[in-house]
Amino acid sequence: MSADGPRHLDRREAIASAAAAATAGVAASALGGFNTPRVSADAAAAATLAQDAASAGSRPLSIPSDQYSTLGSLRVPRIVNGLWQVSGAHGRIDPKSAVADMREYEDVGLSCWDMADIYGPAERIYAAHLADERERGADPSRIVGFTKFVPLPQDMGRTAVENAIDKSRSRMSVDQLDLLQFHWWVYPDKRYQDAFNNLAALKDKGKIKNLAVTNFDTQRTREAYESMGIVSNQVQYSLIDRRPEVALVPFCLESGVQLLTYGTLAGGFLTERWLGKKEPSPLQLDTASLQKYKRMVDTWGGWGLLQELLVALKDVADKHSVKIPNVAVKYVLDRPAVGGVIVGTRLGVANHVQDNLRSFHLRLDDEDRARIDEVLAKSRDMYKAIGDTGDEYRRDW
Repeated sequence: MSADGPRHLDRREAIASAAAAATAGVAASALGGFNTPRVSADAAAAATLAQDAASAGSRPLSIPSDQYSTLGSLRVPRIVNGLWQVSGAHGRIDPKSAVADMREYEDVGLSCWDMADIYGPAERIYAAHLADERERGADPSRIVGFTKFVPLPQDMGRTAVENAIDKSRSRMSVDQLDLLQFHWWVYPDKRYQDAFNNLAALKDKGKIKNLAVTNFDTQRTREAYESMGIVSNQVQYSLIDRRPEVALVPFCLESGVQLLTYGTLAGGFLTERWLGKKEPSPLQLDTASLQKYKRMVDTWGGWGLLQELLVALKDVADKHSVKIPNVAVKYVLDRPAVGGVIVGTRLGVANHVQDNLRSFHLRLDDEDRARIDEVLAKSRDMYKAIGDTGDEYRRDW
C-alpha cells in the first residue's frame, strides 16, 4: 500500500474521478446537466429485482411496519437508496427526471438516501429533491440523508473538519446532517483520532445529528464507538463476502452499533444475468464494479461455485415467485446486526421501486436457508483470505 492511499480500489478510482469533476465545476448547479458514470453493476443488478410487478400479478407494495431500523435519532426503512452511481464524469443524467424518480421512492416510504462528499453532484441532487418536495407541499422532514466525509490523509484539526462538514451541509441545503459516516484510508496515520474528537464536537454543536463510520475494521469501529458514539458502520456484506460475521457482528451485538451493507448483490453477479453463463473474460468486465466483484468471486470459490449458488438462489426465488436479487438482499437483511441494505438507484434511467419493495415481503424459511448454506459451506474463508471489513481497501490480497 502506498503512503498516501490504498490500492485495488474500484470506488477509490471513482472518487478521484468525481473529485476532479467537481473541481472542474461539473456539479456547479443542482438543476444543471449532471454527469454520471456508466451505471454501475450494482445499480444494474438492482434493476433485475423482480423485473415486472405486473407480470407477477401483484398489487403495489408498501414497507411492512417491522422493516424499519432505528439509527440513533433516526427511524429509516431497511432498504436505503444509494446515490454513488452519480459520482463520476461519464454519461449524462437528466436532473429533472432524477428528482422525479426520487419522488416515487418517497411516495412508497423509501425515503432514505445514501451519498458522500465525493459522489460528485449527489449532495446537490439531494438538495434539489428537498426543494421539489417543499414546492409540492410535502413534508421534507420525512426524508433522511446519509452522507460521508472521505478525506485523504491530511490535517484533521477542528477548522479542517468543520469546513468539510459545512460544505456538505451547504450542498445538501440542510442545517444538520442526519447521519455523517466517516472514512479513513490509512490506519497507521492516527489523525483519524483527531477527526473522531472534532466530529463529536460538531455533533454537540448541532451540525450533525448522528455519527457513523464506513469501511472500518472491528478494532477501529470499537475506537470510533468509544470516542464519538457511532450508530452504524457501512461495510461490504453479501452471500459472497460474509467477513462481517467473524468479528464485527459480535461487537455490534455487544455495543448496539448497526451495519449498513453495500455490495449485497456482489456487483451484479448475484442476479439472473449470470446464471448458466460462461465465465467472463477480462475484456467483458467493463466496469470497475465487475472487476472488483469478479475478484471477490474468484477469492470466494470461483465461477463454478458461483453457478452452484445461483442455481440454489434461483430455486428459492422460484419457490417464492421473486428474483435472485430479492433472495440475496433478504438473506443479508435477516442477518444479526444488519440495520439496512443499500441498493443502488438508476435515477432518470429506470425506476424499480416496487421491485425493491418485494425483498421486504419475502420470508425465507429454514429449508431456503439450508439450501443456500449448503453451497456457502463449500466456499473459502474470506476473512482469512482478505482480512477484516474494509481491509480490501487497505492491503494487498
